[in-house]
Amino acid sequence: MPQFTVHTIPGSPYGRAVLATLEEKGQPYRISPVAPPALREPPHLSRHPFGRIPALEHGDFMLYETQAILRYLDRLVPEPRFTPTTIRAAARMDQVMNVNDWYLFQGVGDVIGFQRIVVPVVLGTDPDEAAIAAAMPRAQVVFAELARLLGEGPYFTGEETSLADLLVAPQLDILSGTPEWRVLTGGQPNLVRWLERMNARPSFQRTTWARVAEMAAG
Repeated sequence: MPQFTVHTIPGSPYGRAVLATLEEKGQPYRISPVAPPALREPPHLSRHPFGRIPALEHGDFMLYETQAILRYLDRLVPEPRFTPTTIRAAARMDQVMNVNDWYLFQGVGDVIGFQRIVVPVVLGTDPDEAAIAAAMPRAQVVFAELARLLGEGPYFTGEETSLADLLVAPQLDILSGTPEWRVLTGGQPNLVRWLERMNARPSFQRTTWARVAEMAAG
């Protein structure tokens, strides 16, 4: 099987979801780092015409959109399996993955996570406190719904890890490094326990921002 190449930015939660899935599958891969200014330039636009990350290169096959990449990997390398076999559990997985993309990242992660983590660490400027405050009501709704969908089970679809867990965990891990985390999880201890469970997995320990930056530099 050809080696996988992941075109991403170290620290990207979407990129980390792909890398963690490859780790879970025991597949070797190479990281091809993409500098943020290069997202809108021709080399990367040939991989992702909308100028985003990640993109997966597998031999002569190029694929973008994280959900599509995760499903491709789960079908291509069937063990261990991360798509539930029952119809309702698979539907729950799909639902949580869409909550991640449409409500957790958009309007929450791309505001609070970006302002608190990316702006000071990468850009070296102060966060926009007004933008963060404006995002908090939406964030509280999203966190409450994720906590409800998780319930008291270990993972979003029950006893087994699914693609939903692998997709959502990097997003929440970024947000766990912000002051807003305690406010957002104050009434949602199940989300805190779930994230601790995910971060304890070897796949997540091997794909931290620092580790991915090291691999990209190497």
